[in-house]
Amino acid sequence: MGVPLLDLKAHHEPLHKEIMAVLEQTFRSQAFILGPEVAKLEERVAAYSQTRYGIGVSSGTDALLLALMAIGVSPGDEVITTPYSFFATAGAVARLGAKPVLVDIVPRTYNIDPSKIAKAITARTKAIIPVHLYGQCADMGPILDLAQRHNLKVIEDAAQAIGAEYRDGRRAGSMGTVGCLSFFPSKNLGCLGDGGMVVTSDADLAERMKVMRVHGGKPKYYHKMIGGNFRLDTIQAAVLNVKLNYLDDWTQRRQENARRYETLFQQSGLVRKGNVRLPDPVYRDSGAKHYHIYNQFVLRVERRDELMAYLKQKGIGTEIYYPVPFHLQECFRYLGYKEGDFPESEGAAKDTVAIPIYPELTAAQQTEVVEAVTSFYA
Repeated sequence: MGVPLLDLKAHHEPLHKEIMAVLEQTFRSQAFILGPEVAKLEERVAAYSQTRYGIGVSSGTDALLLALMAIGVSPGDEVITTPYSFFATAGAVARLGAKPVLVDIVPRTYNIDPSKIAKAITARTKAIIPVHLYGQCADMGPILDLAQRHNLKVIEDAAQAIGAEYRDGRRAGSMGTVGCLSFFPSKNLGCLGDGGMVVTSDADLAERMKVMRVHGGKPKYYHKMIGGNFRLDTIQAAVLNVKLNYLDDWTQRRQENARRYETLFQQSGLVRKGNVRLPDPVYRDSGAKHYHIYNQFVLRVERRDELMAYLKQKGIGTEIYYPVPFHLQECFRYLGYKEGDFPESEGAAKDTVAIPIYPELTAAQQTEVVEAVTSFYA
């Protein structure tokens, strides 16, 4: 039968009438740039993320770039982050002439290891960017303590983690100085193109980012600072306002799918034999409702590339997130890192694979995925 990694048609079809209606309304209003739907979305996403302010921007990448610019990151500064994430996390730092300083991950969660951050702090360190990878929050308690002791800003890369909760119930994006969200179509809350948002509870910082997203002009054509064109389109905001109504239900269904996978893989014997290692939702017993929102369901497997080729023949979609850690990327050779410097990140890059987890995934499709994986190892 085949199972795609992501089925956007199945995802959007139930919303077709609602989405087409708001597109029609936006067309009739002709308010295509920073229209009322943007302000509405900003207020709703800020509240959903447990922050006071939201500023809609053009992408998750631009959310990171705007946040870094707003806190004053400039050439010569250092920003600590993980080697194991989507390229934008370190790329945004480098674009400002600052140096990404890398710290290895915790293998259980694929998030930055707080115990290794202190050694990376220098007099040039300006900020820390923890990434809430795959939909599970990094261990923010010790990271925030370190940042406070060293007077550092914390920018949460929550591109894959809208609504995800730390062990104490605080949501991704609400714990640091500023949080960065992505609305790329594959995200749990995705638009029909590119989009993103920065969230914060700092009134001065929120105002600064709001001005900087329109080239730093306030009033129009008068510039006290340099920003960029980071605006969120009204059309995308209108679509997101429809989809936000369903986000909690989609999160619940992703969690249900994750638990079903856990049962099926345990029954298959693959976990016991060591062929497959399942995701580890470390906050599930903490009482946090959104302990993991499963933007991806990532396995650690033996003979990863052979397995992927086999599943492709069966029509089952998979993906590697991420095959090359930052320190081994050609463009970051100047940082001076070498192979072996971050063994946990390198290990994850070599043996992880994502399988389908989207909310519309059926129990029969999940059974098909697990049976295919089982037949490969048999």
